[in-house]
Amino acid sequence: MEIKIMLASALFFAGFLWVYLIIRQFLFNLTVAYPTLKKMKALKEDLIGVGAWRYTNISMVVCVLFSAVVLFLVIYFCPTYMLISFGVGALICFLFLVTKIKPQNKAMFDSFCSAYCRFVQDDELRNHMFEKDYKKIDRRLRELDCDSSFVPEFKKES
Repeated sequence: MEIKIMLASALFFAGFLWVYLIIRQFLFNLTVAYPTLKKMKALKEDLIGVGAWRYTNISMVVCVLFSAVVLFLVIYFCPTYMLISFGVGALICFLFLVTKIKPQNKAMFDSFCSAYCRFVQDDELRNHMFEKDYKKIDRRLRELDCDSSFVPEFKKES
């Protein structure tokens, strides 16, 4: 009985980690990266390089493949009580993350700036994104005759 409890606890933790590491990245790509890249591309064709789209697409493929492998292994090899434990851990982590994964969240927008600054064509804008200085990002976009609508409003005040 103790082994079953320990295994169920391990699967609970595995479900939590699966959502935190893989599903969170998948959701980040869908809700933050793709929309922000689309807005930047609409502002100016050469504002961000094509490598940003490739980077995000590869990340999505890796997330889907890894998720499929994890789900297959858990469903195929685990008894029902372990499946339930895995699902509960995943659900709890998902509920923690669901409100935070959006471009208006400072941590998510900081992650976007950190990951995608290397694809920005303009040196000054790239440096401001790397430093996560939102006032300077906004100012540089205006200097480039671009709308700074992809930078969330509360970011401009900080």
